[in-house]
Amino acid sequence: MGSQVDRLPLEAWYMDHSDEDQRLPHHQEPKRYVSLDKLAELGVLHYVLDADNYRQDPELARIRQERGYTYDDICDVSPDTLPNYEQKLKDFFEEHIHTDEEIRFVLEGSGYFDVRDFDDQWIRIWTKKGDMIVLPAGIYHRFTLDTSNYIKAMRLFVGEPVWTPYNRPQDENPARTGYLDTFKGNDHLNHNILAH
Repeated sequence: MGSQVDRLPLEAWYMDHSDEDQRLPHHQEPKRYVSLDKLAELGVLHYVLDADNYRQDPELARIRQERGYTYDDICDVSPDTLPNYEQKLKDFFEEHIHTDEEIRFVLEGSGYFDVRDFDDQWIRIWTKKGDMIVLPAGIYHRFTLDTSNYIKAMRLFVGEPVWTPYNRPQDENPARTGYLDTFKGNDHLNHNILAH
């Protein structure tokens, strides 16, 4: 999916339950990788785009038009560029949902987006330069840098940006119930079809 950019594929895996530094990979042993198809079942979309020429990238322009992304800005997250860095990183790592999609296109650096599957297990998604990830409204997620301590990402929105995180629990939030109706319902339908 996305432009032909020469790079390694996106990596995602189930996380361990260790309390070690959140910036470490936190693989289970043995490692349990997660496919792009599995992420898509959770509503997570992934594109590989040209981070060096993003303003002229026709693929990004096409995605923006198709999905209605009319606003963007650039977020630079590192100890040198983000005021109150340590506190901000803790805030990003609080489990939360949004009432809109969360769209991030990595222009430089790397970081982890963690999402919950339907069994409430954490999946860690390692985003690097060229990755654009779309998290659906209502999915429980969080973000942290990896040990490189740096990411520069474009944030995209439909219309005016809404930054509000709603920390878990949000089980009655319409964005959460709508997410489960849309994606978990499909998951159960697929299992029912396979079971009969």
